[in-house]
Amino acid sequence: MTGITVASRSADDTQGVGVALGAVLAPGDVVLLAGGLGAGKTELAKGIGRALGVVDVVVSPTFTIARRYPGRVPLVHVDLYRLDRVQELLDLGLEEEGDDAVTVVEWGDVAIAHLPGERLEVQIDQVGVGAGGATEDRIITIVPQGPSWNERDADLARVLRGRV
Repeated sequence: MTGITVASRSADDTQGVGVALGAVLAPGDVVLLAGGLGAGKTELAKGIGRALGVVDVVVSPTFTIARRYPGRVPLVHVDLYRLDRVQELLDLGLEEEGDDAVTVVEWGDVAIAHLPGERLEVQIDQVGVGAGGATEDRIITIVPQGPSWNERDADLARVLRGRV
């Protein structure tokens, strides 16, 4: 399947895209989030958590590197922004931690070679930023990778329909 691009005009919209994605995620799935500072990676993770039945407030794990949230399907939320070496990523033991959970990795693009090939790659780009400051408008591109996503591509397209 090729990528799907959706627009977001607010933090609530970005969370809504996360809720839609969360509807097709299953234990063991990995979602890589990429985008600049303030792009909305944590907002998207909040929406995924909501769809998975997480009741705790999902916050950026920048300083803790990884947080696990209980839910109907647990959420493992990882932020690689502060990692200096690949070994630090390997030391996290994400493979074992995420077997029964959905793992969302912010800044996942920096370590893509060391993360599972079976994943959703999500790029969030701010658009329309003018001289007067930032905007909440985003373009979110979702690219499924791996055989299990070939089988779920219709479900992914269905939940994102109307957001394209």
